[in-house]
Amino acid sequence: MSNLNVVCLDLEGVLVPEIWIAFAEASGIPELKRTTRDEPDYNKLMNWRLDILRQHGLGLKEIQETIAKIDPMPGAKEFLDKLRSMTQVIIISDTFTQFATPLMKKLGWPTIFCNTLEVGDNGEITGFRMRCEQSKLSTVKALQSVGFETISAGDSYNDLGMILNSKAGFLFRSTEKIKQDYPHLPAFEEYDDLLDAIAKAL
Repeated sequence: MSNLNVVCLDLEGVLVPEIWIAFAEASGIPELKRTTRDEPDYNKLMNWRLDILRQHGLGLKEIQETIAKIDPMPGAKEFLDKLRSMTQVIIISDTFTQFATPLMKKLGWPTIFCNTLEVGDNGEITGFRMRCEQSKLSTVKALQSVGFETISAGDSYNDLGMILNSKAGFLFRSTEKIKQDYPHLPAFEEYDDLLDAIAKAL
């Protein structure tokens, strides 16, 4: 087993429920259920979401109230604990620090690389700052450039860059469309199966 492995995991849909879907349900705005499973262009998706929030007069506080009620998926923390006992793990997410922090607490404070929201004094989300272009793929390539081998898992279009460019990559609880489009990628539904597959790749 190499000690130069880093496992890179997506957050939403893999370890915690989709934040925007939970907020869509809490706020009664069904359009906000659209995620990166539906829209591969993340900038387009986020700008569209911010427009909807503005139209409804909703800001960071309302979203954080929903996030406070979200728990990790059943078995996610145990899976993460076992994985972190075997190797280094980084969660690479297109979410934002302001959303992720309460969830990281519930997951035992794993390392997360994500983005940040720009928030006005009145709590309105005025914009967002992405850490870098194609943040998941860029992060995997940066880790590889300093001598690490990466193993990646995720569920959405924006995870495919890191999955396809790692020494081992897996789909987890993905959509039928993505599984059909990438039939060569092993796809799992249960944490134990994903853990076994990662352990074999280490």
